[in-house]
Amino acid sequence: MSNVYEEALKKHAQWQGKIETKVVCEVNNAEDLTLAYTPGVAQPCREIHQDLKNVYKYTGKGKTVAVITDGTAVLGLGDIGPEAALPVMEGKCVLFKRFADVNAVPICLDTKDPKEIIAICKALAPAFGGFNLEDISAPRCVEIERTLKKELNIPVFHDDQHGTAICVTAALINALKVVNKKAEDITVVVSGTGAAGSSIIHMLKDFGVKEIYGFNINGIVLKADKEKYDFLTQELCEITNSENKRLSMAEALKEADVFVGVSAPKLLNKEMVAGMKRDPIIFAMANPEPEITVDEALAGGARVVGTGRSDFPNQVNNVLAFPGLFKGALSVRATKITEEMKMAAARGIASLISDEELNENYVIPSAFDPRVADMVAAKVAEVALASGVAQKAE
Repeated sequence: MSNVYEEALKKHAQWQGKIETKVVCEVNNAEDLTLAYTPGVAQPCREIHQDLKNVYKYTGKGKTVAVITDGTAVLGLGDIGPEAALPVMEGKCVLFKRFADVNAVPICLDTKDPKEIIAICKALAPAFGGFNLEDISAPRCVEIERTLKKELNIPVFHDDQHGTAICVTAALINALKVVNKKAEDITVVVSGTGAAGSSIIHMLKDFGVKEIYGFNINGIVLKADKEKYDFLTQELCEITNSENKRLSMAEALKEADVFVGVSAPKLLNKEMVAGMKRDPIIFAMANPEPEITVDEALAGGARVVGTGRSDFPNQVNNVLAFPGLFKGALSVRATKITEEMKMAAARGIASLISDEELNENYVIPSAFDPRVADMVAAKVAEVALASGVAQKAE
């Protein structure tokens, strides 16, 4: 792994930034200049001033996303600050362009105050078609996203929450086919109840899973301890652990068909997997080291194993979701990302694997499957139009 870090460092020094501005108009002579800039540019300004919707017609707003962070939860590195977060935000912009041909701009904010972040985003909104919030610590990220969704008329999406949830749901849709189980009949243990874990739990409930046990550093989430929790975990008390059982993770796993980990390495062992119900499904996504290794999970009897890593089958990778999600939302000028749009994205991703192709080592498409972004975009746009949150372009 050290060789990867050393090579990446050399490449970043060579690149000195992973994105750059591209000019799409000709500026080769005085006539070109009068059209692209003054005096000709005054006319689109007038048209937009008369009708703000014209900003989508005459500018790049409708195909440009801002990737916004405060640097408080960067990868597994934690609160390393906005400057140190910039390589990740540039990388995210690369993924938007590479996988969905969506322009993206990294914005790293030197503030941790949620109210200030909200105010800055609102002030920036006229220039962008959508906001992708990135690597902002929980529960602040949830407060920021929810407020912006209410107060802006462009899509706002926190990928660490919902991108992960979409991909986990997509993988689970197909994994359940492999083991011949139904969502309403299974029990799921989720390790990690922060940004990603809470969104996964909410989405799995929407998918039809009736019983979910949530675990964090303090143990199982249950109503009896509700007053000790932040607002994000308090919400989970209402939709998890229906019988309010005080269980260890090992005890909860004995009731479980599925384990989803977005927490810390080495929380599981093969004996715990062996104690689960028939044909366990394990999505261990802590990075860079999962909650249990693939080999150990398989040795414990797991039928389907997925991780966040690219060197094993069934990589649960957010790049399957967010590029196509924004592509679809922007294509119909959606004013928000809804729960229905997220579920449509998950089902679209899952549908790319046919029944003939489906097997234990192939329950979710590759991040490099060229069909993914267009499939997600089409499903998201369809639902947005049907639900009335879109403003179809002329």
